[in-house]
Amino acid sequence: MQKQSSRLALAAAGVTVVLWASAFVSIRSAGTAYSPGALALGRLLAGVLVLGAVLLIRREGLPPRAAWRGIAVSGLLWFGVYMVVLNWGEQEVDAGTAAMVVNIGPILIALLGARFLGESLPPRLLAGMAVSFAGAVTVGLSMSGADGGSSGGHASVLGVLLCVLAAMAYAGGVVAQKPALAHGSALQVTTFGCLVGAVACLPFAGQLVEEAGRAPLSATLNMIYLGVFPTALAFTTWAYALARTTAGRMGATTYAVPALVVLMAWMFLGELPGLLTLAGGALCLAGVAVSRSRSRSSVGAGADLAGRERAPGR
Repeated sequence: MQKQSSRLALAAAGVTVVLWASAFVSIRSAGTAYSPGALALGRLLAGVLVLGAVLLIRREGLPPRAAWRGIAVSGLLWFGVYMVVLNWGEQEVDAGTAAMVVNIGPILIALLGARFLGESLPPRLLAGMAVSFAGAVTVGLSMSGADGGSSGGHASVLGVLLCVLAAMAYAGGVVAQKPALAHGSALQVTTFGCLVGAVACLPFAGQLVEEAGRAPLSATLNMIYLGVFPTALAFTTWAYALARTTAGRMGATTYAVPALVVLMAWMFLGELPGLLTLAGGALCLAGVAVSRSRSRSSVGAGADLAGRERAPGR
């Protein structure tokens, strides 16, 4: 049973990583017609509608009172601030630089998780994060033209600062969400976190209405896609997996996103990655594999603990 739960959590994390990677392609399209705040609000409203419908069908109701603090903080930081600031940041810096800067998020998650959640920092997690961060830097440099290519990347101080702020909001949101999942279900925490973010973004409602009237259909469809899949579905599968592992380990898993973004950009945007980009993507994936692996001693200890928990009288 424990092994099956672990496999389901890993599968859920995989769904999240793939859908979050696809979001970069959709944001790039929708962002040409929608401003950062309007795009965030439209995405969140689409997510709330889908999540709310599923919540009603499953009749899960309101989350327990003990979960609301974490839901409110994660909703404000992750669903609200993160989405707006990241959309804005990607208008100021190229995609490679944004990916490189935002990928300090998993490191912040591990540090905040150790400080506020009492999570450990095992050597394999730290080693895997170091390898993945090196890969993210490599991908970012290659995509921004810093490798001597002609991709024409650009960066501004404001854009870099915005991406750092996005990474901080992302990390804070994850750490706040983890305790809430001890009281509420993944669907409850995600639905009401998304609702909190949408309410926080309501000041952009006027922009959304105005821009939706003149935006091309493709941009609007991409905004809806962002709300249904990378938000409603991916954030729910993320919460499901987060409830079954540590925040630090889950954060390290998202280092696979830059590698998948490179592949999707090649498939859907016709951007052929160079050798340096491919090498960076391989490092990202290798780091995730290392961070999620366990030493033989820890596996043995876990099996011994599971055996004691199943013994009579426990």
